[in-house]
Amino acid sequence: MNFFDAREHRDPAERERDLLARLPRQIAHAKANTAAFAGLLARVDPASITTREALATLPVIRKSELLDLQKAARPFGGFSAVGWGAACARVFASPGPLYEPEGARENYWRVARALFAAGFREGDLVHNTFSYHMTPAGSIMETAAHAIGCTVFPGGVGQTEQQLEAMVDLKPVAYTGTPSFLRILLDKADEAGITLNLSKAFLSGEAFPPSQRDALAARGIHAYQGYATADIGLIAYETPAREGLVIDEDVLVEIVRPGTGDPVADGEVGEVVVTTFNPDYPLIRFGTGDLSAILPGASPCGRTNRRIKGWMGRADQTTKVKGMFVHPGQIAAVVKRHPEIARARLVVDNPGLTDRMTLCCEAADDAALREQIVASLRETTKLRGEVAFCAAGTLPNDGKVIDDIRSYE
Repeated sequence: MNFFDAREHRDPAERERDLLARLPRQIAHAKANTAAFAGLLARVDPASITTREALATLPVIRKSELLDLQKAARPFGGFSAVGWGAACARVFASPGPLYEPEGARENYWRVARALFAAGFREGDLVHNTFSYHMTPAGSIMETAAHAIGCTVFPGGVGQTEQQLEAMVDLKPVAYTGTPSFLRILLDKADEAGITLNLSKAFLSGEAFPPSQRDALAARGIHAYQGYATADIGLIAYETPAREGLVIDEDVLVEIVRPGTGDPVADGEVGEVVVTTFNPDYPLIRFGTGDLSAILPGASPCGRTNRRIKGWMGRADQTTKVKGMFVHPGQIAAVVKRHPEIARARLVVDNPGLTDRMTLCCEAADDAALREQIVASLRETTKLRGEVAFCAAGTLPNDGKVIDDIRSYE
């Protein structure tokens, strides 16, 4: 069996119908059972949100905003539908600290699908080196492995010598953790003349370029990467096709222009915004702050869901100019005022160590339009800026709304 379940290879139209049928029910559930969405979506009729276009009218809740929301209403900012007790098996702290609940359901984070695509199977012994201390990564991988039928050794982080000793004794075939810690273990094993039994790995938390993948494959370890967050769980995962990351079956992913909630065209880089169908922590239009883009077509592996390119950087490009913060949302607001602008990016440099803003616009060069844009930029940011026109399609497709190229040398 090459698939975790039949949903992975169903007709894409069937999947879309299923997601959009679930969407109004999830929004109604979030409104009825969480204080945050009861307020945020007070004027929204859940029954009317049956298309991606309708979903795009709802506000984006960004991870960068969640800390302040949680501080105002501990522990979860009013976004959790469960409290302490049997329905909430664990609570974790991520950097910030942000707090996330873990429900009691099997495979709560839905990462089992990704481990299965990476070759993990029932009866495997998995050496899990993600942290079990305060943060959820260790539990995310362990619960996923258990859902497949694997046994887990809770290695956690550090104590390299003791971990190697256990790996020699127990001979795990699978590894979960970061690429860098796997390299440390392998290097230490080489130094000690130890041969490990690993043949498969699921990696996350760091970049995993093809050069590292190929180096591990040369050692007989077939490694795959996944994209998950402590708020959402699994978002997308790598398959044997090695062409982008396939989106999970239980999330609805949008790519939006940074600083806005506006979806971009397939192929254009933007912020990953996710709606989850988790009943315990029902996040609607959650802005991850990560950049990616939708890949065209279906994966050669046979999975028919949409794919993203993978992690392509951070969407939060807020910068400080002459002591004032400038946000991507402000630049988006300027662009919306002037329909002549196809795309734009604010370039910040400092010739002579003096901050300068230049709004590069894909639009026809026009003196009157230039003056109007300069006025909008000043009104929106409270800072004086310049405008430069360029031809359509010449701005890089990298998701950047603000490009800070200042040098202080």
